Amino acid sequence: MTETLLKNADLILTMDESRQELSKADILVRDGQIARIGRGLETQGEVHDVSGCVVTPGLVNTHHHLYQTLTRAVPGGQDALLFGWLQTLYPIWSRFGPEEMFTSAQIGLAELALSGCTLSSDHLYLYPNGARLEDTIAAASELGMRFHPTRGAMSIGESDGGLPPDHLVEKEAAILDDMVRVVDAFHDPSEGSMCRVGLAPCSPFSVSRDLMRDAALLARDKGVMLHTHLAENDEDIAYSQAQFGCRPGQYAEELGWTGPDVWHAHCVKLDGAEIDLFSRSETGVAHCPCSNCRLGSGIAPVRAMRDAGVKVGLGADGSASNDNGNLMLEARQAMLLQRVANGADAMSAREALEIATRGGADVLGRPDCGRLMPGKRADIAVWDIRGIESAGSWDPAALLLAGPMSVKHLFVEGRQIVRDGHITTIDLPRVIERQNTLARALQA
Repeated sequence: MTETLLKNADLILTMDESRQELSKADILVRDGQIARIGRGLETQGEVHDVSGCVVTPGLVNTHHHLYQTLTRAVPGGQDALLFGWLQTLYPIWSRFGPEEMFTSAQIGLAELALSGCTLSSDHLYLYPNGARLEDTIAAASELGMRFHPTRGAMSIGESDGGLPPDHLVEKEAAILDDMVRVVDAFHDPSEGSMCRVGLAPCSPFSVSRDLMRDAALLARDKGVMLHTHLAENDEDIAYSQAQFGCRPGQYAEELGWTGPDVWHAHCVKLDGAEIDLFSRSETGVAHCPCSNCRLGSGIAPVRAMRDAGVKVGLGADGSASNDNGNLMLEARQAMLLQRVANGADAMSAREALEIATRGGADVLGRPDCGRLMPGKRADIAVWDIRGIESAGSWDPAALLLAGPMSVKHLFVEGRQIVRDGHITTIDLPRVIERQNTLARALQA
């Protein structure tokens, strides 16, 4: 039995069923789970004094393309809309291989961890030069992050009217075979799992109707979740109406892509009927506010989704369309965008933090994560509020208004992977150096 005690927190934001906020309290962790929360707790194990700190559940990232950390701020894509941005970057990504996938995933996950993230999904939809999904799984395992990788895919190349170059797409039979392989090899459905695998054809404009339908059938047979991009911008809507004769939500429903085991990225352009559909079917949404701003896609109707009961989590999205992997900044941006669209009272700092924690866990089908309660997983973020960012704050719980954007300590399954703002599990300076070497080689 292994115990760790976080003692004397100024404030614990539990995100439990009643959203309790406990002052001057402790958290006892035992064997990867939260054992007790209260005052005056004791242990024979390791003790961390977290006085002067706010403690929250670890943040949850519901959408990312980790491989893109190697292509931040590419000049040809800096000011492009989505489709032009993709056409700029596809030729660069086609030069990736296993090492690029592994290293970029470690950088992306470490960046997320330093922003308080303990559980991240990843959408990997291209596999050039021998790259495989397990390249990213190995990166997450070494770092110690809880991971939900998805086996993405593209099957419609330029010669068939798609956006990707033909050499980046795969045959659909091979895609389905590899989906079976990675689920059988790496998916762990148990409570407390460190790795669950989902199936994720890239988007309606890069795979066929048949592959969308077959992937949904396979996911239900294997008991795994489904993920794709949907209704990201006006171009996306126009493509759906021109090619399929319907809006994206209707297309998704017709192919079996709604339900509690499905979550869609972006959903910036969902209309009222589609929001109602997602609510009735318990379909989740990964809201990516910074990426939506960066690509000029618009402001997702998150307030309307939440009011309708749609499950909403946050996504950093790929660094090529965000250039930053800080999930606290995503939560702040989500809050600010809803205020821009709907007024200053449209979303509070507490609600945005709830979306970033409990909300994201629910989208990924992980009720064992995203809240601090006895019996839940010990995924815990500790935020030091004694620094300049919080100086003068009257409300320590309002971290997204006045508080640190980087974590002091981070625990995943009770294991400390960030201590005093530094990653403990990998040699991060060495990985950064390797990342920069690979980036320079891609520019040559």
